[in-house]
Amino acid sequence: MQSKLFTPFKIGNIEIKNRIIMAPMCMYEVKKEDGRPRCFHRLHYSTRAIGGVGMIIVEATAVEPRGRISKKDLGLWSDEQIEAHAELVKGCSKYGAKMAVQLAHAGRKGTCDGIIAPSEIKFSDDYATPKKMSTKEIANVKQSFIDAAVRAKNAGYEAVEIHAAHGYLINQFLCAGTNKRDDNYGGSFENRIRFLLEILKEIKAGVNIAVGVRISAGSWLKGDWDIEDSIKLARELEKNGADFMHVSAGGIYANVDVAPKFTPLYQAGYAKAVKNAVNIPVIAVGLITKASECEALLLGGVCDGVALGRELLRNPYFAFGAMKEFGEDENIENAYKRAY
Repeated sequence: MQSKLFTPFKIGNIEIKNRIIMAPMCMYEVKKEDGRPRCFHRLHYSTRAIGGVGMIIVEATAVEPRGRISKKDLGLWSDEQIEAHAELVKGCSKYGAKMAVQLAHAGRKGTCDGIIAPSEIKFSDDYATPKKMSTKEIANVKQSFIDAAVRAKNAGYEAVEIHAAHGYLINQFLCAGTNKRDDNYGGSFENRIRFLLEILKEIKAGVNIAVGVRISAGSWLKGDWDIEDSIKLARELEKNGADFMHVSAGGIYANVDVAPKFTPLYQAGYAKAVKNAVNIPVIAVGLITKASECEALLLGGVCDGVALGRELLRNPYFAFGAMKEFGEDENIENAYKRAY
């Protein structure tokens, strides 16, 4: 009997050969501050593609220079970056991995010059105070996301993931504690989600590419963003064309009061709550390190895809080990079978 982990599934019109997803993880390996993938990135990601990963979501890729988390981040803010991304995509796609890229803006959690945010509230004493965005800047950043999605499509990516998690710019708009605006982008829940919804809708209208959203299901601060807010948001995202949800948590505040214990599968409950509320595929993430855990999450109806982060850093060939464990050795890449 075939495992659920190695059955194909679809995101939009993309058929993914299995349910192992490489979570986006910043590598901080850009050398010339030009945002372009280099040899490291091509080798890093293609190794996981050879290792059998179904879909790779390339690390947070900035839509404008001031939106970088660090000066060593990838970018898609310029047409000059397309070619290097295309080489990266080509090198992974030929081994069967579907390629997505996470489009991101760090907002107040950036460390480059000129950081911006919905409100002038710094993340912590280690960060600068951001400039409050004008309505014109909001429009310009939205356009930067759309332009980056166009470049992603031109580079060969089949999907983009809008980064609305972990306390970065879009997440800052969502949370009442970081968004003190009194215009159409602040105050009510509907106003705070407006920036994200407009980005999603405009990408969907302007670019023929699958679009997903990564969220922090809870801010871990009492009285702030919680799983009920995330369920409401997920339903709105689905209504407005989102092709998948990727459910993480935390990262919004430097000091929190209701954080869970960081134990295996500690975020799975968030993913299940979102999955129960929408009909689009949901990806779970968070200290998932074993094939048996992946299978249990899938069979338990928690998610449709399982994102692995640090485990794939430790073991690019996780999928082969899982194939062996489930008695599906015939799917192991031929050149590696002798090791299993």
